[in-house]
Parts: sequence; structure tokens; C-alpha cells
Amino acid sequence: MFRFPPGLLYRRFHRRKLSTTPSRPPSLPLSHPIYLIWGSNTGVGKTLVSAGIAAASLLSSANTSSQFHYLKPLQTGFPADSDSRFVLNKLRQLSLLCNPSVHLSASHRVLNVSPAVLETNPLVGEEGRGPSELHCKTLYAWEEAVSPHLAAEREGLAVKDSVVLETLGECFEEVVERGAGRERSDVLCVVETAGGVASPGPSGTLQCDLYRPFRIPAVLVGDGRLGGISGTISAYESLTLRGYDVVAVAFEDHGLLNEGPLMSYMRNKVPVLVLPPIPRDLSNDLIEWFENSHHIFSNLKEIMISAYFERIKKLQDMPKEAMDIIWWPFTQHQLVPDGGVTVIDSRCGENFSIFKKTEVIAPQFDACASWWTQGPDAIMQAELAREMGYTAARFGHVMFPENVHEPVLNCAELLLQGVGKGQSWPHLKIWFYVMNTTSREGVLLLDCLYLSTLEMSSSVLGWASRAYFSDNGSTAIEIALKMAFRKFSVDHGLIVDCHEDTTNERPTELMVLALQRSYHGDTLGAMEAQAPSSYTGFLQQPWYTGRGLFLDPPSVFMHNNTWNISIPEGYNWESLKGESIAFSSRDEVFHKGRDKSELATRVLVNECRSRKIPVIFDEVFTGFWRLGVETAAELIHCVPDIACFGKLLTGGIIPLAVTLARNAVFDSFIGDSKLKALLHGHSYSAHAMGCAAAVKSIQWFKDPCSNPNITSEGRLLRELWDDKMVRRISSHPAIQRVVTLGTLCALELKAEGTSFLLNKVLHRYGSLYARPLLEKLREDGIYMRPLGNVIYLLCGPCTSPEVCNQLLAKLHRQLDEFDGYKN
Repeated sequence: MFRFPPGLLYRRFHRRKLSTTPSRPPSLPLSHPIYLIWGSNTGVGKTLVSAGIAAASLLSSANTSSQFHYLKPLQTGFPADSDSRFVLNKLRQLSLLCNPSVHLSASHRVLNVSPAVLETNPLVGEEGRGPSELHCKTLYAWEEAVSPHLAAEREGLAVKDSVVLETLGECFEEVVERGAGRERSDVLCVVETAGGVASPGPSGTLQCDLYRPFRIPAVLVGDGRLGGISGTISAYESLTLRGYDVVAVAFEDHGLLNEGPLMSYMRNKVPVLVLPPIPRDLSNDLIEWFENSHHIFSNLKEIMISAYFERIKKLQDMPKEAMDIIWWPFTQHQLVPDGGVTVIDSRCGENFSIFKKTEVIAPQFDACASWWTQGPDAIMQAELAREMGYTAARFGHVMFPENVHEPVLNCAELLLQGVGKGQSWPHLKIWFYVMNTTSREGVLLLDCLYLSTLEMSSSVLGWASRAYFSDNGSTAIEIALKMAFRKFSVDHGLIVDCHEDTTNERPTELMVLALQRSYHGDTLGAMEAQAPSSYTGFLQQPWYTGRGLFLDPPSVFMHNNTWNISIPEGYNWESLKGESIAFSSRDEVFHKGRDKSELATRVLVNECRSRKIPVIFDEVFTGFWRLGVETAAELIHCVPDIACFGKLLTGGIIPLAVTLARNAVFDSFIGDSKLKALLHGHSYSAHAMGCAAAVKSIQWFKDPCSNPNITSEGRLLRELWDDKMVRRISSHPAIQRVVTLGTLCALELKAEGTSFLLNKVLHRYGSLYARPLLEKLREDGIYMRPLGNVIYLLCGPCTSPEVCNQLLAKLHRQLDEFDGYKN
């Protein structure tokens, strides 16, 4: 039984205001099953499968109170061709002829149509609500029967990807609203794509990429024709390469037994269903075909329902299972509250997809940049996935000593021509800053040392000549220390005959000159190059001795609209004028002319080099545009003897690190005995997948065509954090100090009240003071972790300033509501 109110519900595109600012990706509700229907190509029967699933859901005698939602986001050839109208009409016929006892109400809506579509076209709409409900929608429709991107272009209309997703998210909200009070399995929603898996959407983005932020489980309609095995497998691989879960493959039987090779390829992990041949007579109403296929569609529906419940159970059980068997780093498990485990379903670009207790998959901006490694947007993430897949298939893994492969050669060349190149400076006087942004002990801010004059020959074209690959930043530091020790020992005549060096005698105790509060990794050697801290005490590292001289550096920060240099205790700076430590802008602090200021009284690098002490830069965090330049050497106008890079090196997709060195450092390991070589290595040194990812990432970050934040000169990132908002935050009563630089915005909370004293655990790092604020920010869509009473926002080199400004606005709003500093 149908109910037919008059008219068709629709609106034209030009009546909808399109947002020009980045919008937060919509959430995916999990209160009921939602599936994407993909086709291996156009014309394989996606709409027939959608209608068959609808019939299995609504017209079974057992389903007396079911609801089915059919969504067609993109429709071309409209109104002559309308898949949503086909599903509606076919279910109407099937209901009347095959199961008239089922009382079915239905609705059909077209939300947005191209201006090329005439309003006088005779379209029929139905509305109603009953025990069994069918709701069909077309979200965007164009008149010309071509690919959506071509139709949008020819009809003078373009629809942004974010707008398509936003509209689809609104439809999902309606599914939840209409399905309220029903059992989970009594409501089913399918979203049918247009054309094939890799067919373009209206903006030109491939649909497999367009819908990726939702990561909706998929049913793939394959091809049973000659050549269909190849097309179906290609479509399946395109989906899985982008992280989709394909729960079933269905295709029409053409008598070629395509199911055999498909099942073998998928190793029987994905069900393959074969539908009866479809009549080619255009006058055939397909009612008999649907009747003969009913048991197959019922089976497919049960597969979809079962996979949905398995997913829900897995997401719900993961926190407890993790608490029972996983040991997290930097975590006191006893302090993890109930509900404190974040379940990450996936990642798309800069956003986590978080499973929330409200049973939605919701986006959260990853403001930790996944612990400082991430840089890709969604497009680059897909590019890296393809690059990794190609390289894994081509190389797998190969050992590295005395071998070479294309990815590592390309990577080494890019490194030496980029971060290892340096600049040509005709006797410049400079500032030298030692970046301490990786300090986990206290203030994640910019610690610096003023170093004054360093003269360099204008003939310098590249300081580094060799690249030594390893697997992580801490190991890269270990290697750098070994290199530096050897170079120092050679320069100072401490090396014995390498043929006889078979003992463990230490004729000289070597130490490092390093910074207080610095952090260089968790391996034992790297920890020895760090000052005493919470990480090096007997509780954590009983072997620690701290083999170094550790300087207490000044810090650069903003407070109350003013940039300042904080002078550490113990320095005799009483005579300094105010203009030497306070500045109106960050650029004034970094200006190379500052060498003439009163602070220019100690030149650390010059002092080291005059004594033949090798200089190491730890750029594991700072390298590859993290601070707004490709390397900190460009920011401080100074180059090292050895430098370590990691994290953003691969775009954060896989571990890889590299230690770059001058040729003189390399020469200190040259000799006629293997014992004089650098006897250090890893099974995965220079692994091909990491090198390939690094090549793609380095090229992507510095190319204005792929990274719109690169300035026209190609040397700097444009400013990502709005200066006015940063100044407002620096003046907030809850804030002690702020630093913004490149992709980093760090804030120290003014923790002086009772709450801070109660939560202070031996050291700032142990404080739980910031937890309430971070919980509020997570609820507001920003994932952050604290460093004691220091919090930070970290984006990627490709993140738009608009997104960064949204983050700052949310942070400022939550600071206004944060009352920890008042207690």
C-alpha cells in the first residue's frame, strides 16, 4: 500500500550557499548499518543490486517493521535517468505483485538539481510513514548523461567535495532520526556511487577518494563478462588500497564462471555471490528476475548485517582488550580513567576517525600530528599508499650493505640537495639557535643560544656529502654520536692502531656539550647525551651517568602581546637593556642583525670548531618544514658537521631516519681495515618502502603545486597561525607563554593555583593539570596530549591557515571555560 502526496521535493543548486571555508568532516552514525554500493565499472548493475537488497529488507514476510534508505549522491542524465526513481518504482511493483500483504510507505526526493534541468519535467514524488518504509534520495543531479565532473563543467556548476560530504552527512542524520526506536537490523541504508570505483566526482576527485573520509563498508558489484575478472580485481584493490572494508562481491552470471578466480584471489575471505542472467529485452519488467534472485539478495543482506554487528562489537570491545594486554609508552596505566582509551577506526589526512560512545565515527583533528610524524593531507596519504604498495611489490625488503636500489639513491640525492645543501653566505654574521622543541620535560617552547658571528665562505654549496640510513630518530642520534666521537678522536690523535683495537680500554673519557631540558630519544646512548630528568633517573634508567656538560639556554616566547627572551638563572645579565630581551614581533627575534645586540657575547659553534669539536644538529623533529623552513639551518643561518632527520622524512607513514655528515666525518672512518669502518647497522637500514615514501614526501612538501603553503620563492611556509588570535591567547589569564613557529603552536598554562599544587607530581611533566582542558578540546574535535602543564597544536606543512585558525578559535573558547587557573 502506497501513499502519494503531491509534488516532488527538490531544490536547485544555486539556492544552496556553498561554504568557502574548510568544514569539519561529518560524522558517520553506527546506530544502523550503512553501506556503499560500488561498481567495478559502469553498467554492471549497481542499481539492480541496490533494489534487490531493498526488496530483501522490506518485502520479506518476517520484516514487518523495516526501513530502507537509498541514497544516490551523484546522478547524471537526469531526469530521463534516475536510479532513485527506479528503486522506488521497482519496489512498488514488487510489493504489489509479489507480497501485497506488506504495507509499504515510501518517499522520493531530489535535493539539488542543475539549472539545466527544466522545472516543468513531470516528476513524481511520494511521502508516507508506515510499518515498512522506503526512502529514496538523489542528492545532486545533472541533465547530461556523462561523468559528473564533465556534466558539472558543461552545465556551469561545480560542487566541492566537502559540500557533497556535508549533504551526505545530513542524510545520515535523517536516517538516525527516522530509525529512532527501531532495532539496529531493522534499518538499512545504502549509498550507490556513480560509474566505477575510480570514476570522477563533480570536482574531478575520484569517487574512491571522495567518500574516503567516511570509510563506509562496501559491497562491490563486479563484472561477470569477458574481462570482468580483471576489472573486478582492479576495483577491489582500489578500494582496499584506500582502507575500505569490502564485505561482499556480487555480479551477474554470464556463464564464464568468473566467481572461481575471484574467490581464489580473495582467498575465500570475501563472499562472492552470483546473480542470474539479466534479461536483455527492454520491455521486461524484471519482476521474475528479482523473484529468482531474492534468496541471493537475502543472503547478501544477512552478510551485510552480520558484518555490521561484528564491526560494532569489535569497536566496543577494543578499549577493554587494550587495557588488558597492551603496554602503552609514556603512560601510567593506573591513571587511565574509564573511557580514557581512544578507539581510532582510521585516519584520513589530518583527522582521526574516532569511535565514540554515542555510536558514531567522528572526526578529530590530530593536533599531535601523531606524535610529530604526520604531514600528509588526504590526497598525499593516498599518494603515499600507492607509492608504498608499488615499492613493496617491487622490492619487498633487501639488505643494504654494499647494495643499492633506486629508492635509496633517489632519497639520498634529495637529502643532500635539500636539507644537506646549506646556503652560500658571503661572510654573514648570524644568530645560532639550538631548537629544544622536542623537550618532553617541561616547556615545549623555543630554547635558544645566541651565538653571534660565524663566517662562512661563499663557495660553500652543500655541507653534507654522505647519508647514513637507520630506522628511527633515537638511533640516528646514536649514529651521530659515534661519528662525532670518531671525528674528535682522529683530530686529537686518540685513535690507536685499528688492527690492534680489540680491547675495551678507554684511554680518554669523551663527553658531549648539550642543553638542559633537551630530549634526543630513549635508547641508552642517546639518553647519556641528555641532562638529568624524569627519564634518566634511577627509576627509569639505572645505567644513566649523564656524560655531558649541559648548558641552560634562554627561551623565546610571547606573553601579553610581546615576544621575549628569558635569561636563565646564573647568567650575569643585570646590565641588559629592555630592548635586548623584548620584541614586537617574532621576526625581530630571528633577524640576523641581532648579532650586534648586547646578547652577542658567546659564540658556541665557533668555540667548538676552534677546538675541533664536531657539531650535531638534532633535526628529527625540526626538519622538513616543521619550523616553517625545510631545515633549521635555514632559520639560524648555520650548518652543522652532522645532522639527524626522521619523523616527517617519510610523511609519517613508516619509520625511517637518516644521519647526514660532512665528508671530513666520513673520511675519519676510511682505512685499510674493516675495524676502522662504522660498525653499526640494522636489518631494515635504508628499506625501500621508507626511502620511496621519503622521496614522495620531500618532493610533495616543497612543490607549490602540491603544497599551497610554500611561498613563491620555495624556501618558506606561509604563516599558518593567525597573529591576532595568537596575541589574544598570549594575553589570556590562563596562559603563561606561547610560541608559534611553522607548524607548531605551543602554550604553557599558568598553573599556579590549588589544582596545580594538588596535581603536581615531583615534576611538571607528571602534572595532570591540563587533563580537563584537553578532554574538552577532544569533545570539540581536537585530539591533543599534554606535556605536563604545556599543551601544543601541531599541524602539517600542507595544513591550510584556515584550519589552523579554526583550531585557535576552539582553543581560545575552551580556555575561557577552563577554570583550573582560577582555583
